[in-house]
Amino acid sequence: MVTKKETGNELKEKRMKRIIIIVAVILTFITYTKSFAQSNIGIKYFGLSIHPKGEKVNAFLMPNKLDKNGYLVMNLGGEFMFEMFFYKDIISVKVIQALYADCAAKSGGFSHIGIRAKIIKIGKNSMYGGIGPALVYRRNWLEMNGYINQNRFKGEPNDKWQYLFLWYGGEFEYKYAITDRIDFSASFIPGYPDLMSLAVGVNLKFDKNKRRDE
Repeated sequence: MVTKKETGNELKEKRMKRIIIIVAVILTFITYTKSFAQSNIGIKYFGLSIHPKGEKVNAFLMPNKLDKNGYLVMNLGGEFMFEMFFYKDIISVKVIQALYADCAAKSGGFSHIGIRAKIIKIGKNSMYGGIGPALVYRRNWLEMNGYINQNRFKGEPNDKWQYLFLWYGGEFEYKYAITDRIDFSASFIPGYPDLMSLAVGVNLKFDKNKRRDE
């Protein structure tokens, strides 16, 4: 846990350690799963941020909010996804990198890796769910006049970026098979109450063969 006594350098050191852990996990999974043939890549529009309790105290800083209290806020950006299935089309490892304009129209993004599993499939419709660590970052809101700090993101007033690390970041994803290789995709991130969002896009399936060593 970050305390008030920690300096900016200590915060940056912790942040770098967490980034290194995520990168190491990503490389380990990619190395382990490279012999598996079925993979997806995808791109999504990001999206719509949802604040179930509203953002009354800071809503005035959100130029793209859809209501006066900031329950719904439009974002402009995208997600790039790589997914590697290692058990049929049921269980996979998924990596997501997102870059977007956040609720205050400042630069932001997140990096995520997680395990995914198919929940249900009916005809061309499928639902997947997963969980894994995520690092969320944004330009420092503390530099904005009138901003009331709710202590969700870590960072000092003189830092360029703020960040939030979640060990439990997850996603629910709906897919509709347009063709054998292309899916329409809509994803929901249920990070209550800090990060709930919607994104839509397409997935491209490739190398739909069995494992080489079978």
